[in-house]
Amino acid sequence: MNKNVVFEDWGLMDYREAWDRQEVLFSEVVAQKSANRVNRTASPTANYLIFTEHPHVYTLGKSGKPENLLLDEKGLAEKHAAFYKINRGGDITYHGPGQIVGYPILDLDNFFTDIHLYLRTLEEAVIRTLADYGIAAGRYPGYTGVWLDADNGRARKICALGVRASRWITMHGFAFNINTDLAYFGNIVPCGIDDKDVTSMQRELGKPQDIDAVKSRLKDHIAALFGMHLIE
Repeated sequence: MNKNVVFEDWGLMDYREAWDRQEVLFSEVVAQKSANRVNRTASPTANYLIFTEHPHVYTLGKSGKPENLLLDEKGLAEKHAAFYKINRGGDITYHGPGQIVGYPILDLDNFFTDIHLYLRTLEEAVIRTLADYGIAAGRYPGYTGVWLDADNGRARKICALGVRASRWITMHGFAFNINTDLAYFGNIVPCGIDDKDVTSMQRELGKPQDIDAVKSRLKDHIAALFGMHLIE
């Protein structure tokens, strides 16, 4: 099993460009895995961990409901936001500046072949990162993502997850609100949940956070939990 993972920070990148780049990497890993099976070889498949931020954009997963976007084309233009229907699981979400978007492109045969465990491990990395900043977070039964006060009426989501997997190779991933403009969530029914709030580290701690410092902690927690060797 190859636990080497190439880490790349793409900075602020248009969603469409990032999606296309993901698809290229994903397709290359799938092709390598398929070739291994045909040729009965064991060439190591590559793994990637991508961090990025996007300009304002709403994305709708395969199981999402279009009516959960509360803006028409004119409203999107006024908000300087794009909209895409994409091939991940989950409903609608928002990406924007000040949010860490993570795209692990991993061959889970190199780690563990369990999508449920994969999602819980990504959540745990975010939970541990928040704990580093004194924020107690956890899970909300029946929902993916990372939540605060999930055991009472103040439940609010700070990180959303939505993934795609084929032949145990993953793409898409998570969106972790750091200094995110939360007003943009008011234009959707986030993740199809209409009775829960959304939050960010900035809101919880009362001041903007150093997003690069958060990225560093998050990256280290992901690597430790998956047993990765990161190559930057």
